[in-house]
Amino acid sequence: MHQNVTTTMDTGPVSRTGAAFRTVLTRDADELARNLTDWEQCYDQMTAGSFRGALTELRMPRTQVFREEISQSVRQSCTVRPGALWFGFPDHGDGTRINGRPMEDGCVMVRPGGGEFELLTPSRHAIHGIVVCRETLARAALRSGCGVDWDGLRSAEVLRVDPDERLACVRAIASALALCQGPERALPAGGEDGLLAALLGVLDRSGVEPAAALSFQRRRRVVARVRDYILAHRDRPLTVPELCAQAHVSRRTLQYCFEDVLGMSPTLYLRRLRLNGVRRQLLDPGARPRPIGAVAADWGFGSFSQFSSDYRKLFGESPSASRA
Repeated sequence: MHQNVTTTMDTGPVSRTGAAFRTVLTRDADELARNLTDWEQCYDQMTAGSFRGALTELRMPRTQVFREEISQSVRQSCTVRPGALWFGFPDHGDGTRINGRPMEDGCVMVRPGGGEFELLTPSRHAIHGIVVCRETLARAALRSGCGVDWDGLRSAEVLRVDPDERLACVRAIASALALCQGPERALPAGGEDGLLAALLGVLDRSGVEPAAALSFQRRRRVVARVRDYILAHRDRPLTVPELCAQAHVSRRTLQYCFEDVLGMSPTLYLRRLRLNGVRRQLLDPGARPRPIGAVAADWGFGSFSQFSSDYRKLFGESPSASRA
């Protein structure tokens, strides 16, 4: 049994320009989600075992860079601040999905700010990210003469990029984070400009992946409709036939939609979603104290013994240990 301890180290300003650096170590997926500055996020743990998460983040006046490491597979609901663009560089594409679309090694994920998107990341996942104000990036591109497909970026999810430029950008992000962890805790002069230049090198030789096929978009809508229904009726047991009726699809089609978009069955997803909901409620310090059985019932669990067993298998600890 372990405690769900979160360690945050915020070193404050690391340069005269007001940049700030922090690291976060946590044993709870949702706690990791809440610690990425200026993001609205919710993480659901999908694979069984104790969770370990680490975040290293550098915030500068115009850009934000970070590296995130996660031990278990996680479904992430994410929203970047309005007016910004996010670019994600996973160490490995295998098992990573953005809005249901599988990633390939060597690609870059991108989403504009102000709109929700979904990531499904595998176990032992690590990613470098950079967030930049769109106007800042546009001015930098104009100064450098870099050609950026702005219309494509508005709707893009995946970019195919030059591997050397991608590697250079990842190294620039990693170097900036490492410098802030070093003894001087400072970026060199022009460090932020160097990061923007590295990102523009990626974008100058990138191609936007075509939009998902209409058939896949339909499957994605089915999954979203079922998820909304599950959350709206979280306090009672739901059956697969009921979910099929709500989505207006056959049992086989529902199964195929979930496996294609999320890589798991609808019953497994339902169970994981509800167990994460219970955990989130148990760990909420502002929630009114209630018996664990009552919280489990709120999420549709009728048998406390079965719930407790499933909970322990997924999170590696008992519900009472989580609350403690």
